[in-house]
Amino acid sequence: ILGRTGLKVSTMGVGCGGPSRVGQRHGKTESESISIIREAIAAGSNFLDTSEAYGTEELVGKALKAFDRQSVILSTKKDTRKRITEKDLQRSLEESLKRLRTDYVDIYNLHAVVLKDYAYFVSEIVPAMQKMRTQGKLRFLGITERFNEDAQHVMLQRALQDDVWDTVMVGFNILNQSARERVLRITREKDVGVLVMFAVRLAFSNPARLRQIMAELIEKKQLNPAYLDANDPLGFLIHEGGAVSLTDAAYRFCRDEPGTHVILSGTGDPHHLQQNIASFSRPPLPVNDRRKIRAMFKNVDSVTGQ
Repeated sequence: ILGRTGLKVSTMGVGCGGPSRVGQRHGKTESESISIIREAIAAGSNFLDTSEAYGTEELVGKALKAFDRQSVILSTKKDTRKRITEKDLQRSLEESLKRLRTDYVDIYNLHAVVLKDYAYFVSEIVPAMQKMRTQGKLRFLGITERFNEDAQHVMLQRALQDDVWDTVMVGFNILNQSARERVLRITREKDVGVLVMFAVRLAFSNPARLRQIMAELIEKKQLNPAYLDANDPLGFLIHEGGAVSLTDAAYRFCRDEPGTHVILSGTGDPHHLQQNIASFSRPPLPVNDRRKIRAMFKNVDSVTGQ
């Protein structure tokens, strides 16, 4: 259950942004991307997340034609990288609804908000979102952080002081678990729904990038080198009874973190989709592996895994 929204959601959410954008950034055809979305929904993933900024709302709308609208939880976003007005917000939501081929969204998010802009959005834009909710065009209010620039979750810590957000989207993964105390502790107290992004990023599929990040963390004194096999720093997670890959470990770690509800998973490849579905179907990681991960990265708040 997605916090106080009461929405019944799948733990695996279909992320339609990220590096892949359902394959659109890697040369996939429209029909191939639509097929990925439909395959994920058919497998039981009922939460779809997109944004006007991703360019994938139309794909989502076309994919949804094959399903009962009420069987899918739909989340989209208004980009906030430039100052917007109430009219901008209204126009954006109307355009999103047209592209999504629906008359309402379940969650409408202010997207990639940073602390310096937060006061404006909560005072000037939230009332407009609440007005659109009374009109039936959206059901719940959400806010997402700009994790690459705010790896310490400063904006969300401020946002959670206001009792207006039904959901938050937060960066959380094996490498940066700082949201556990800074965000999830508060969302659990307030029963706010939590959508996790960045569960898997480049470091989990590119060994050279992972080693580079580890070296950076050691230099910053956020990671104790005594924990590491320098050549294979997270290799201990992959063993019989444990994870089958680092990506598998990453998804399962986030899924079983207390206070998380939906873990966003994006791909444009049918084989990767099946691998991701399999990961969400597996049992929790072994207790000792999980304890070691938490101990290794307990002081880290400076990387995102990208």
